[in-house]
Amino acid sequence: MENQSWDDIRAALAVARSGTVSGAAQELDVHHATVIRRIDALEARLGARLFQRHARGYTLTEAGRLLLDAASAAEARFAQMAARIAGTGDRIEGEVTVTSLLGLADLVMPRLIGLMRQHPGLRLGYTTDPRLFRLDAGEAHVAIRAGTRPTEADYVVSPWLKLPAKLYASAEYLSRHGPVTELSAHRFVLAGSESRPAPHMRWLAERLPAACIVMVSNDSAARVAAVQAGLGLGWMLPGEVGDLIEVMSLPEWDSQLWLVSHVDLHRTPKVQAVLKALRGS
Repeated sequence: MENQSWDDIRAALAVARSGTVSGAAQELDVHHATVIRRIDALEARLGARLFQRHARGYTLTEAGRLLLDAASAAEARFAQMAARIAGTGDRIEGEVTVTSLLGLADLVMPRLIGLMRQHPGLRLGYTTDPRLFRLDAGEAHVAIRAGTRPTEADYVVSPWLKLPAKLYASAEYLSRHGPVTELSAHRFVLAGSESRPAPHMRWLAERLPAACIVMVSNDSAARVAAVQAGLGLGWMLPGEVGDLIEVMSLPEWDSQLWLVSHVDLHRTPKVQAVLKALRGS
């Protein structure tokens, strides 16, 4: 494919994602007139209208959706290839991306900081997000996951740490509501639906009346603020505890953490160095 053709397709992808020419121009760091020219050229070359133009922006036509699907797949394959190439060097340097769960920085960062000091040529990307990053598409080199063992094809998975789930309260809450002896007598601040598979959430769902739940949020900072303010009890990760008081912990609440890499990159020196650092070996 000619470079000019791919640039035209990239412009179309950017418009499809942002919905506007100005948003695409900002993403691509070009003038908006360049985006319009590339879209017009691509439509002329294909002999089809890819977008419906209207006052609020651009909307994909059926032909545009076909192009978007094919181009997105090509872009993902290119990102995967780029990640594999980046990970094939013998030296431990360049970019390395680790994805993790929110609230694990106190566990993860001391290990990765030690690795960075040992290998100054490394550039670390550390990303936390509820969604699962695709290692097969080159979105990350190493992922830290929780819950059941990941089963994706071509993933290399090994157990890492057991993460204890502990229930916390503020001193002010305990002074008003008393000790935690009967769950139904207390109020709870819980994570969103993304945490339902967690052992402590499954345990709680079998025992806690819905009326006891005063807040549900997928924002960990919001949950911490609510528990600190005495709104209710909540499960906290190690980096979130602060001056909260632990009120309950059970072995069956513990979550298994997993280290995950892609088979194509698993044996590369860079990925092996990250895995070794995280294991503390």
